[in-house]
Amino acid sequence: MNRALSSRWQWLLSRVVRRIWFRASLFSLLGIATALLAIVASPYIPADLPTKIGADAVDNILGIIASSMLAVTTFSLSTMVSAYSAATTNVTPRATTLIMEDSTTQNVLSTFIGSFLFSLVGLVALSTGAYGGRGRVILFAATILVIGLIVVTLLRWIDHLSRLGRVTETTERVEKAAIAAMRARRERPNLGGRPPESSWHERRPGAIPVHASTIGYVQHIDVGALQKLAEAAGGDILVAVLPGTFVGPTQPIAWMPGKADADIDALGECFSIADVRSFDQDPRFGACVLAEIASRALSPAINDPGTAIDVIGRAVRVVSVWAEPSEAAGEDVMFPNVYVPSLALADIFDDLFTPIARDGAAIVEVQLRLQKGLRALAQSGDRRFLENAQRHSRSALERAEQGLAITQDKERVSTVAREIADMARG
Repeated sequence: MNRALSSRWQWLLSRVVRRIWFRASLFSLLGIATALLAIVASPYIPADLPTKIGADAVDNILGIIASSMLAVTTFSLSTMVSAYSAATTNVTPRATTLIMEDSTTQNVLSTFIGSFLFSLVGLVALSTGAYGGRGRVILFAATILVIGLIVVTLLRWIDHLSRLGRVTETTERVEKAAIAAMRARRERPNLGGRPPESSWHERRPGAIPVHASTIGYVQHIDVGALQKLAEAAGGDILVAVLPGTFVGPTQPIAWMPGKADADIDALGECFSIADVRSFDQDPRFGACVLAEIASRALSPAINDPGTAIDVIGRAVRVVSVWAEPSEAAGEDVMFPNVYVPSLALADIFDDLFTPIARDGAAIVEVQLRLQKGLRALAQSGDRRFLENAQRHSRSALERAEQGLAITQDKERVSTVAREIADMARG
C-alpha cells in the first residue's frame, strides 16, 4: 500500500520498525532461541557424532564470542553516537533521524548484540549440563554459522564506517527521503481524497470546525479513517491542513458535518501531531532539510560552497519528480468523501531555492549553478515549472546583483538568467 495512504496504525508500526531497539530486540530473541534450540533437537542427533566432530571445543569458542562481541558492540555504539554528532554539527540536526534509521547500522549492531546473547545463553546452558553430548553438536554447528555471520557483518561494517555521518552520505539520505515522499504525493496529490472545491463552505453551511488538541506539526493524516467518519456522518469532510503544517488549538484542522462531539473527537485522532516534522507524508520537509544543508554550508563558519552546489543538483532531481508521469493517473478516488488540499509546486520551489539564493548571493559559483539548475527545470516542458523557475531566477539575479562585487561575475549570472527569461517568451 502507498505510504501516503497508510492508516495511522500502519504508519506508527512503520516508525517502530525503523527504530534500532526493535531490530536489536528481534536479533536478540533469535540469538537466544538459536542457543536453546540445541536442547530441543538433541534427541535427533546420533549418539556417536559428538566424538567425531570434537564438539567439546564449543565452550572456548562461545567464551571468545561473548567477550569480543561485547567489546565490538560498545565500540560500534560509540562510533554511531559520533556519527550522529558529526551529522548534527556538519549537516543539520534534522537529518539525524535518517541516520538513526539506517538499516545497515541497525543490522550490524543487532547482529553483534544477538551474537553476544547467543554465546552468553549457550555458556549458561552448558554450565548447567542442559545440552548433553548431542546438544553440543547442534550448538557447535550453530556457533560456526554465527561466526560466519559475524565475519560478513564486520566486513560490511568496516566499509560502512567510511561513509557513516559524512556530509555527502547524509545529504544523499535526505534526497532519497524527499524523493520518496515527493513520488508518493505525486501518485496521490490529495492523499487519495478529492481536491477541495472553492464553494465547499457555501454548499455546507452547517459544517463544524475541528481544532487541534495540541500544538505541534501535523505528521500524518489517516484519510481512510476520515472516509469512514464521513460515511457515518452522512456527509463530506474537508481537511484544512497538510502534513508539515504547524497547528494550534485555535486553528481548524478539518471541517465536518454537524454531529455529536464523539465524532469530532474521533476525527481529531486521525491527525497525528508531534513536536517535529516527519519525512513520510511531508515532501516539503525533505526540501527544507536539503536547503538547510546548503545554508549551513554557505555560512561563514563552514564556508563550503561545494556542498551547496551539490545540494542544488539534488534539489533539481527532487523537484523533477513532480514532472514524472503518474502511475495512478485515471484511477478512481479512493476516499470520495474526503477533500484534501493539493501540494503547491510554488511552495516546493520556495523551500528549496530561496534559502540558497539568499545565503549564496555573494558567491558566483553558487549563483551560476543555481541559475543553471533553474534553467534545467524550466526546460522540462511543464508550464508550472517554467513560471516558477523564471520567478526564482529573477529573485536570485536580484540578490546576486546586490551581493557580487565584480561586474564580470554579475554579467555571467545575468546571461543565464536572460536565457530563462527568454524561454517564457518562446
